[in-house]
Amino acid sequence: MSPAVETAGGRAFLVGMMGAGKSTLGRALAASLGWAFADSDDEIERRTGRSVAALFDVVGEGGFRLLEAYIVDELTQRANVVVATGGGSVLNPHTRARLSERGSVIYLHADPDVLWRRTRDDTRRRPLLQAGEPRQTLAALYRTRDPLYRECAHALVDTTAHDVAHATAEVLTLLFARRNAPA
Repeated sequence: MSPAVETAGGRAFLVGMMGAGKSTLGRALAASLGWAFADSDDEIERRTGRSVAALFDVVGEGGFRLLEAYIVDELTQRANVVVATGGGSVLNPHTRARLSERGSVIYLHADPDVLWRRTRDDTRRRPLLQAGEPRQTLAALYRTRDPLYRECAHALVDTTAHDVAHATAEVLTLLFARRNAPA
């Protein structure tokens, strides 16, 4: 990952685990930039009329991931947009490549214990945490996904101890540093 990021095509893509703050920070970042905001999970729910959890029940994780890849591919072609991707979107190599090619990818990282504290009261909306031991499942997902987030990200912002305002300011600094760097 480079220490600074450019705002290629006016696009910023947030990747990271559930509970890292993608949706919350994404809205704040979009407002600060005067850009649109899109959340891939919200867009999937809007288009299908079903919750992510219900889609997992109906089409399984594989079917959901196909739909997610299609939606993320579409969202990443918009200009002047901040996109909060679903936590598992990076499992698809094509999606990782498109994210990296089409805009600035920021990995919102948080410690697994903090992720658990942020998500433990919301497992009903998070289908991957509904079976077995949710905390251990979350830790396993983190171990699998962390290298994939790092692979496609241009920069990492640690949200473990930061509030939304601080993390948003850090992302803005990264975005503008590269944009204003000499060619």
